[in-house]
Amino acid sequence: MELAARKADKWIVTAGSLLFLLAVCTFAYTQNYIFIGIPFALVLLAITVYNWKALYWLLIFVTPLSCEISIFNGVLSTTIPDEQIMWLFVLILIFMVAANHRHLLPKWFLEHPLTLIFFLQFVWMMVAVIFSTDIIPSLKFMAAKSWFWTSYIILPILVFKEKKDFRNAFLLFAIPTLLHALFAFSWHYIEQFDYYKSNTVVTPFYTNHVDYSSVLSMLFPLFIIAFQLAKGKTGYRIIIGAAILFLIPAIYVAAARAAILGVIFALVIAAAIRIRKVNWVMPSVFVVIALLIMFMIRDNRYMQFRPSMDRTATQENFADAVSGMFTGKDMSSMERFYRWIAAVRMSTEHPLVGVGPNNFYENYKPYTVTAFRTWVSRNDEKSTTHNYFLFMLVEQGWPAMILYAVMLMVFFATAQKVYHRTRDTFYKKVVIGLAMLLAAGFVNNFFSELLETHKVGALFYISMSLMIVLDHKTKQEAAAYAAA
Repeated sequence: MELAARKADKWIVTAGSLLFLLAVCTFAYTQNYIFIGIPFALVLLAITVYNWKALYWLLIFVTPLSCEISIFNGVLSTTIPDEQIMWLFVLILIFMVAANHRHLLPKWFLEHPLTLIFFLQFVWMMVAVIFSTDIIPSLKFMAAKSWFWTSYIILPILVFKEKKDFRNAFLLFAIPTLLHALFAFSWHYIEQFDYYKSNTVVTPFYTNHVDYSSVLSMLFPLFIIAFQLAKGKTGYRIIIGAAILFLIPAIYVAAARAAILGVIFALVIAAAIRIRKVNWVMPSVFVVIALLIMFMIRDNRYMQFRPSMDRTATQENFADAVSGMFTGKDMSSMERFYRWIAAVRMSTEHPLVGVGPNNFYENYKPYTVTAFRTWVSRNDEKSTTHNYFLFMLVEQGWPAMILYAVMLMVFFATAQKVYHRTRDTFYKKVVIGLAMLLAAGFVNNFFSELLETHKVGALFYISMSLMIVLDHKTKQEAAAYAAA
């Protein structure tokens, strides 16, 4: 039997090698990338058939290293290889539901408040698609959201069973992210940390320095938690401590103000959870934002912040970028005001269902205020609102924006309950880490729409899913203690 297995392995290796060689030769002759992808697709298929959970760990590992490419002459874009694995997971989930529809997803997941919010978000997104001003881009958005939520909200419920799963996920995502950050930091050092080069040095794995710094700021709290959990393991603590000391300047020189604010807000959330006050944090933030908006609208005070009459430009360094926010000279800040004002004015005409997912760019120009126009307002990259609340408001209406706000409050409330319920130190630390991760993500997302990028979105949504898992596990733990 062992001899037969060896012969089978030999034939598999030989056939695989010949297939790979054939694919390379065909690619060299045709210059068609599809042929070079065939062997890898077959490997993924084999892994899926043998053990689909192994494929999930592969997804976690490749997500930080995935790159965006355009296909069909720029008509569509995708990220490789993570998005293709997500497509496969949609098929896997459909097959599993068909094979075991009654018992696949546990009752505790289906009945959780966060799950209900996800469901309502998806239903309302479908409503917004139906009433979309251009249904084709909206359908593309909904399709992308479907395989994204499948991979990072539903499947973690089936994968994360033991403590080692949490550790493995952290290592598989953090190690490639950290290695690339070292490379980007070194490249940036060679460029003398030039502010203009902050976008260049993070390619090809990130679109710009905002995406990159957001990921670092969201992972930073997890490294702190990993350091605490490595108590008594000197070697691990030295490595993790060195990573923490590296990430502090790495986040700073990435030159994104939101990332730094995100780390600070993450620390605030951690403190609030420990003293049982986190339920006050998000409502307080929303009230402050609402009051600020009313103040700015009253007597058109927002016009006082219009761009400088001199020259609005991307600032030469990070300190200038911060001061430029208040002097009207920072292009990035002024362009945000330009989009935000347009978004608020748009929302008055489409308050309930918005203009449809993925349709902001095609609709916002008539609603802009020219006094805030900058030299980049032509928006060649077709970016959107630069604020996720407004992104939801203008594309899917008030219900979508409210559901997003409620989701954040429910998440942090759940984190506080779980933290104070469990007696397990590991779970306590992981809960705080996930809450800090999402807190940093919230701040970054407040100044952009980063949930639609795969790296930030993956961290954001999987933290939600894992909080549901921890809520269930700690309830079981509490019940066991009560019965003992």
